[in-house]
Parts: sequence; structure tokens; C-alpha cells
Amino acid sequence: MSLAAKLRRIALNQQGLLKTNAFGRGKAATLRAIEQLGYVQIDTISVVERAHHHVLWSRVPNYRPKFLEQLVRERKLFEYWYHAAAWLPMADYRFAMPRMAQMNGERGWFENCDRKLMHEILQRIETEGPLRARDFEDTRANNTGWWDWKPAKQALEQLFMQGELMISGREGFQKVYDLPQRVLPDWVDTRMPDMNEFACHLIDTTLRGHGFATQNSMTYLRKGKKLRDTVKQQLQQRVESGSLTTLTLGKNSPVYIDPELLESRAPRSRAQVRILSPFDNCVIQRQRNRDTFAFDFQIECYLPEPLRQFGYFCLPLMYRDRLVGRIDCKAHRADNLLEIKSLHMEHKVDQDFGDSLHRALLSFAAFNNCERLRIRSPEANQFLQRIAVQT
Repeated sequence: MSLAAKLRRIALNQQGLLKTNAFGRGKAATLRAIEQLGYVQIDTISVVERAHHHVLWSRVPNYRPKFLEQLVRERKLFEYWYHAAAWLPMADYRFAMPRMAQMNGERGWFENCDRKLMHEILQRIETEGPLRARDFEDTRANNTGWWDWKPAKQALEQLFMQGELMISGREGFQKVYDLPQRVLPDWVDTRMPDMNEFACHLIDTTLRGHGFATQNSMTYLRKGKKLRDTVKQQLQQRVESGSLTTLTLGKNSPVYIDPELLESRAPRSRAQVRILSPFDNCVIQRQRNRDTFAFDFQIECYLPEPLRQFGYFCLPLMYRDRLVGRIDCKAHRADNLLEIKSLHMEHKVDQDFGDSLHRALLSFAAFNNCERLRIRSPEANQFLQRIAVQT
């Protein structure tokens, strides 16, 4: 086995994507998956099931959205910002505090946020209990739509980002805001980490979730030269002590890995297709996909339609230990129908792929509360044509 193949399997195994029951089943497995990954990104797009549920369904065979909701209510997870909006293990709360401190400085989440209104909102939540943005009136005459957030919404988000409010849960998809002292369990460590502690947390979290990583991927979308320098210093110390070693992989080298993990027997891959979310932890970093999987993936829903190559919400396809293509799907829930708009294959696959893709699509349809598949793509290849006949 080549080094590249072994590293792919290490990465997918650490992600919980090689074994069917990598984390077990049920609510406990859902928590274990998030603890292993470090976070699960929250997204509002609902062309298919939302990203946070999709990521967990890909790893926990009997996953249900209620598992995530229960873990939030039980205060085992909290909502904040990782590199984007995410649910994180409650035990990691203190490592969200550096960003909260940044947001509480001169440069906040919003420019010119109404500080008087923020104070009034805090007083009202303290008195009345948890509230949603819709519980505050918009007194302006010109409310022009989604991107013209009312002042109370901006104030709530600013208070949330700087740690003076937390999300105690969601009603539908609306955030419910409350005071941290009413959300945080007594056991949570709320000491501000120093720069070395924070750097070690980023290193440990990234390596736990991915097996190996570059320095840049450990500080993905995080600002600050001091933080990057501290991560670099900690990595150098670990290499010198022998707890990490370095390898060259692709253009972004070196990558850091535990030598014991590298020397261990490579995990086995199975003839199984997994349909991943575009926001899946495994694929969210574009350069890592290029280096690890020879797969250039970009989320195209944010691109103007003329610039899209593969579709509005294409989903990466994993087969065995490769990312082999992408499929554009849309769930028509009122019609119990999962529409397959297109399939683009980019790596060769073996004869077992068709059956595995068929099973994966049927399972994905059920996950999206759909009973039927419809193949719309005029360029549908032999794999989808077979499915079309069977459905």
C-alpha cells in the first residue's frame, strides 16, 4: 500500500467514516462523534437535510435529529463559532473564550452596534428569561428583508459572540438566547486559556479529527500572527520530543502525524458509498482535499449560477478510501421525492460501486423523509440509469 493510500485511510478512520459503527449507535454515539470531530458546523440550507444532521447521520447509523436536540438540552453541547457557526462539546467551552474576548474589544461582530440597546436586552433577558429575536419589536419603518437585520437581532448576536449571552436551544431553527450562568453547567471550566493552551487545543483537536494535518489547517480561518507562531512553536517542540513526525504530502507540506499512528496497521476500506455534506468536517478544507484525495471540491451554492460547474448543492461521494465524485440532489419533501439532478464521477471505481450507490441513495432518501428517487439529469450515467430502472 502506498503512503498516500495509508494516509487517506487514516484520515477517514479518524473521521469515523470507514467503519459502520465507529462511534456506536444512538444519542451517546452522537456525542462521541462530535467529541472526536471537535465540532459540527451548523448551516441553514435545506435543499437536503441540514448540514449538522447530515454530518452526524454519515457517522451514526441510526442518527435522529432529536439526539442533537437532546444533547443541547442536557448541556453536553453548546453553540458558538469554530471556523463557522457550530455545535461544540461543552467541555471545550473555555477554548471559545479567546474569540469572545476579541468580540468584546474595539472591533465587534457588527460595526456601530447599539450599546444602549444591548444593555436593555440583557436586562430584559435577566428579568423575563430566555428570548428569541422575534420577541423584540422592530420599530423601524423601512424593514427591507432578510439582510436588513433589525437592531435587536444585531444586538443579540453581538452579545452572543462576545459571550454575554448563550444559545440555550432552538425553536424550529430560531435561536433562543439566555444568560451564560443559566446555561453553563457547574462543572465547566471557565478559565481563559493562555496562548500555549489554546494552541495545544487546536493541534490536539485537529489531529484527533483528521489523523494528520498541516500547520495552516490547524489555524484554518483563525486570525492572528501570535497564534500562528505559537502553534508553530508547539509543533516544533513535539517533533523534537518525538511525539509528532513530519511527512511531505502535496503542495502544503509538511504534515504532522503521531508516529505510532503512522506505523500502525492501515484501517481497511469497504465497498461502501457515503454521500457527504458539502460542510462535512472531512471535506471543508479545499487544499486538504486536493492533497489527501486528489479531489478539488468547492461549495457552489455561494457562486453566481453562471460560474457553477456541478450544481447548486453538490454532495461529495466517498467510495472505499477515495472521494470519487459528486452528486447534486434536492429533497421534495411534500412529494416524498429525492431528485437526482446530476452525477459527476472523477475517479475510477470497481464493479461493486453501482450496487453500493443504489443502497446509499435509498438510505439518503429515507434520511430526507423521501420514499422515491427521480433521475432528472440528461447526462445520468450507467450507475444512475440502473437505479432509475429499479425505482
